[in-house]
Amino acid sequence: MPTTPDVSVVIPTRNRPGLAARAVRSALAQTHAALEVVVVVDGNDGVSADALAAIGDERLRVVELPERGGAPNARNTGARAARGRWTALLDDDDEWLPEKIATQLRLAATASKPSPVIASRMISRTPRADTVMPRRLPAPGEPLSEYFTLRRGLFYGDGFIQTSTIMAPTGLLRRVPFTVGLRRQQELDWTLRAVREDDVELLYAGDPLVLWHQDEDRERISLENPWREQLDWLRGNRELFTRRAYAAFTMSVLSSMAAPTRSGRIARELLSEARVHGRPGVLDYVTFLQIWTLPPAIRARLRDRVVGRRATADGDPSATQPAEPVGTDVR
Repeated sequence: MPTTPDVSVVIPTRNRPGLAARAVRSALAQTHAALEVVVVVDGNDGVSADALAAIGDERLRVVELPERGGAPNARNTGARAARGRWTALLDDDDEWLPEKIATQLRLAATASKPSPVIASRMISRTPRADTVMPRRLPAPGEPLSEYFTLRRGLFYGDGFIQTSTIMAPTGLLRRVPFTVGLRRQQELDWTLRAVREDDVELLYAGDPLVLWHQDEDRERISLENPWREQLDWLRGNRELFTRRAYAAFTMSVLSSMAAPTRSGRIARELLSEARVHGRPGVLDYVTFLQIWTLPPAIRARLRDRVVGRRATADGDPSATQPAEPVGTDVR
């Protein structure tokens, strides 16, 4: 290993030694070998350090935090400990394909700004299907808040960014840290704040380079439906969104979180929020209506029928959609 690796991989984890070891091995198996892996154990859990020590690779370092602080805090800690010029983020339940870092470094060399954020497509894996996301990449000049939030169809997946796809200059991650305490939309929050910096641009690798495990039978704290917390975050960060994006996020992502309440009062509150502070489009109203009128199980069946597994038979795996976005786990 070089004295100073050029890429640091930061993996936050807690009480998931088997998953963390799998993530670490996928990072160490990269074709670009000049890297280090920094695993941040989010509060001493008694099992992770021993499991990781068994990997036996000198490029692996483990940082154990004295108490739990959440995934954003663990990522910030890892970025501060990183020795590489670049830091790539990897969640402990995801995996990288072998060419991930090499592909992103080649793309970074083409950047027109000195601090590019490099993302990629990914494979979202559920028990039902594999899905390539995002379906499309940002158009030139397209506001990124609109790319991430506006739908071109009734179902999620047109524009997307996920933590395990992100590689960025280590200095940028230190200058623009993750928001500690935010339970969901952590990567959206960070990306929209990072690209406001004058020296930052967002570039996407067109190939899927990450395997995102969306196991639907795995307990996820982020499924606690914290829609009110997310509304407070949205209101506090209105400047990050165009009016079109603000309305789309409220009527799709927030509504998906809140719809299990089946509360007409909450539905009216979110609709008012979107109309007062945003500029909804026709598709936003249609999306809002189907989210609030159709039970989730029926929406899932309708989604499968509309975008359907039949598409994979035609050679287009990206047409099969995952469930509504579940956000980022609290680790």
